[in-house]
Amino acid sequence: MAKYNHIIVTGGAGFIGSNFVHYVYNNHPEVKITVLDKLTYAGNKANLAGLDEDRVKLVVGDICDKELVDQLVQEADAVVHYAAESHNDNSLENPDPFIQTNVIGTYTLINVCRKYDVRFHHISTDEVYGDLPLRKDLPGHGEGPGEKFTPDSPYRPSSPYSSSKASSDLLVRAWVRSFGLKATISNCSNNYGPYQHIEKFIPRQITNILSGQTPKLYGTGENVRDWIHTNDHSRAVWTILNDGKIGETYLIGADGEKDNKEVLETILELMGQPKDAYEHVNDRPGHDLRYAIDATKLRTELGWEPIYTDFYDGLKSTIEWYKDNRDWWEADKQAVEANYAKKGQ
Repeated sequence: MAKYNHIIVTGGAGFIGSNFVHYVYNNHPEVKITVLDKLTYAGNKANLAGLDEDRVKLVVGDICDKELVDQLVQEADAVVHYAAESHNDNSLENPDPFIQTNVIGTYTLINVCRKYDVRFHHISTDEVYGDLPLRKDLPGHGEGPGEKFTPDSPYRPSSPYSSSKASSDLLVRAWVRSFGLKATISNCSNNYGPYQHIEKFIPRQITNILSGQTPKLYGTGENVRDWIHTNDHSRAVWTILNDGKIGETYLIGADGEKDNKEVLETILELMGQPKDAYEHVNDRPGHDLRYAIDATKLRTELGWEPIYTDFYDGLKSTIEWYKDNRDWWEADKQAVEANYAKKGQ
């Protein structure tokens, strides 16, 4: 049985949040879920379609709305905080929403959770740690200290997005220490899977191919991301919420390091296209070189292990989802590509 009977999931109509809602809904029928989501462009009611409204209630609202947050939190026993502005390119264009949502929104939530002594879990990103050298630039090219992010890695955010997430992490830590907030933090590597907005790298390439457009690769494509299937992320968050030690930070990763070029070529191969059927576009300003997660703490202390360990199979099922759900993304495709075209990307 779950420790918590009624949880609030902020950002629960977004990509990672909605997958978590589906995970809890399908695996823990005793848990009632309230989704608090502003339904910006990245949130979508369709992500929660088919869920029993007696168990999952969608509240359209802003995490910066103190009165609304107060009203909801006093009726719950845990808050899982996914809500965030998260697209790096957008943060470079206009940092304002990132500061408002990611910093002020988190501040609003932790104050109310403190007031009602409600358990709080904060979803963060590995991007707060900055980036790592590419493996070819590492001494000996091997494994060793400092070659992956750990919970003790220093914060070195490099974009408005990652710095706003770093700020929110530090607020949570301070509220644990100063006010006894019952909180944990998880920093996760890049998620992939169903319901991901088509502005993001993997779904953008898949939907380009499905739309008859040429896939795009930033710069040389050497930048490395540590990929994890969003269902594995959901299981990890649930494990931390129920079994994690208050005040601790857990890194979530599945040893899925791939450079962007390899990911794109795999997508092309899986979709029956030549491996080189893409074009290079302008690199993102300040583009982080490499992320890599050491999830030893999560695995050894809480016993979590990833299930989706074959990236090829995970990518294949993700492609099938976008093929089968064209009505979910087609209406947005033209606007997304027009926005990228303005930036030469």
